[in-house]
Amino acid sequence: MISKQTIDRVFETARVEEVIGEFVQLKKAGSNFKGLSPFTDEKTPSFMVSPVKQIWKDFSTGKGGNAISFLMEHEHYSYPEAIKYLAKKYNIEIEETEQTDEQKQQLNERESMFLVSKFAKEYFHDLLLNTQQGKAIGLSYFKERGFRDDIIEKFDLGYAKDEWDNFTNAALKKGYDLKYLEATGLTIVKEHKKFDRFKGRVLFPIHSMSGRILGFGGRILTNDKKAAKYLNSPESEIYHKSKILYGIYQAKKEIAKEDNCFLVEGYTDVISFHQSGIENVVASSGTALTPDQIRLIRRLTQNITVLFDGDAAGLRASVRGIDLILEQGMNVKVVTFPEGEDPDSFAKSHSDAELKAYLETTAQDFINFKVSLLMQDAQNDPVKKAGLIRDIVTSISKIPDIIQREVYVQECARIMGISERVLFSELAQLLKKGGDNSATITQKVAESFQVVKEEQKQQLKTDALYLLEKEIIRILLLYGNEVVNFTDTVEVEDENGRVTEELETYSNSISKELYLNLQEDEIEFTNTIFKAVYYELIHQLNQQEKIEIEQLIHHQNKEIASEVTGILMDEEKYTLSDWERKDIFVTETKKILPKLVTDAILNLRRVLIERKIKEIMDEAKLAKESTTLDLELISNYTMLKKRLFEKLNRVV
Repeated sequence: MISKQTIDRVFETARVEEVIGEFVQLKKAGSNFKGLSPFTDEKTPSFMVSPVKQIWKDFSTGKGGNAISFLMEHEHYSYPEAIKYLAKKYNIEIEETEQTDEQKQQLNERESMFLVSKFAKEYFHDLLLNTQQGKAIGLSYFKERGFRDDIIEKFDLGYAKDEWDNFTNAALKKGYDLKYLEATGLTIVKEHKKFDRFKGRVLFPIHSMSGRILGFGGRILTNDKKAAKYLNSPESEIYHKSKILYGIYQAKKEIAKEDNCFLVEGYTDVISFHQSGIENVVASSGTALTPDQIRLIRRLTQNITVLFDGDAAGLRASVRGIDLILEQGMNVKVVTFPEGEDPDSFAKSHSDAELKAYLETTAQDFINFKVSLLMQDAQNDPVKKAGLIRDIVTSISKIPDIIQREVYVQECARIMGISERVLFSELAQLLKKGGDNSATITQKVAESFQVVKEEQKQQLKTDALYLLEKEIIRILLLYGNEVVNFTDTVEVEDENGRVTEELETYSNSISKELYLNLQEDEIEFTNTIFKAVYYELIHQLNQQEKIEIEQLIHHQNKEIASEVTGILMDEEKYTLSDWERKDIFVTETKKILPKLVTDAILNLRRVLIERKIKEIMDEAKLAKESTTLDLELISNYTMLKKRLFEKLNRVV
């Protein structure tokens, strides 16, 4: 694991404007920077970076955070990968925490395998471009396939000489251990002999989502019938073919941007699409699609468009993947190419515009696809038609979302000319077999709408409380350490026993004033994130007498960090519109801090009292004659509410 000292150094050194500036064109806007959102297509800048606070906020999507969270959102790095990226950028040495000998050995072995794989990628790529054999055989093959130089560079394509141990000897001379050459499958060792796995093949390096080399796919260039046309790296500690997709590293940004992923079968399909300007495409590399691969795509988008060759037998064999995609809660569409065509050949024989238009106009949902695929055989055979309908309903049963299931049932009924009642009955049976205990789908749909109604009511009920809780957190984050003068009303008794009210002024920090008032009323936050942020702030206050915002911005809990940066950047939002240039001046909040704090506390008390009065009345209604309404208690709460309104200068 990366040591805390290294992580702290990264946070201290990294400048959020420098990191984001490598991916987004930023322009100065007062003390901040602004730019176009990298997560959506927009014409008016809604993306803001604060060098002072070292945070960013994308107002078009609501995303926000620090330099680490930006890399995690934009580059889809894991937390350790983002730390390592910044450590490398700022030349910070990465220190590892103390680990067991077994953990160290495992980590070192994995790292050694990655280093060997990286060397292999660079060696094969250099052979392709800079040797006579590489250019004559490997490069000419790629050129015949129509691949441009920039595309060859983009995918790190390579070539292995047609010699038994050319690569192995080169790696050993460079000091790489034979143990790791064998572990990655680059070298095959038999007794005392060793030879290259990929000799005489062009190479397609397989990248992880963060860009590390996991393995290779190699295509033979001779007509040797005894040798496999394509050969992949064997399973290893770093390469699991069922958990990786070819092209995911090159495609991840565009998949997230387009909110859709094209799924193809082969390496050249991916490369040809990139050359045609369509970059949101990945390949299952000839293996059957797996749940792990689908979940990899789901990190980037909920939408998959599966592209099938125009081979009827291949189509039927590939249909199983659709059900797997549906099971993962993904939206799936299908595009089929004309008979004899595949994505690679179609992309080469059509212009970029024609390819994009074809993908847009021919994409269909899975029901229409299955009908068009199987209906021709089933049309005049009632038994086959019934089997087709059952097959479609089976696919629908895989969908987790109950509303989507009902919509697809209605669509299936319309296309196949069968009653919805029959389809719902069949669906209910399938769900029951699969562990769904609902008696009927219609009942389940009704229940789901009831839940939605209750959730909507609850949301309406808690909106005011949500806003007030957020306001208190906002005040604590922005002004918690400020010391200001507060005014309070105190009761004073004179010599004759008469009680009068007088104003008393005292100094206190914003954070302590809010904390004492909330503690006095025993108020608990209802919003989970606000509650977590509040406890973090109070813990800081109790430990060090002040609030350190940086600890929350860099918090390992992503939700806490996101909420805090969102609130902090909301304060900067008006600078996007440059109000002052338009002679619109915003009141400086610091001038009205005492009133802001007092109003927040009084309003929170008011809302809680209103909720309490309603609870008492609701309980009495439910109990009916068995319980009498406690009028005195309601009267006391109402009087208290009235006093709060008076303090707020409002009318009940």
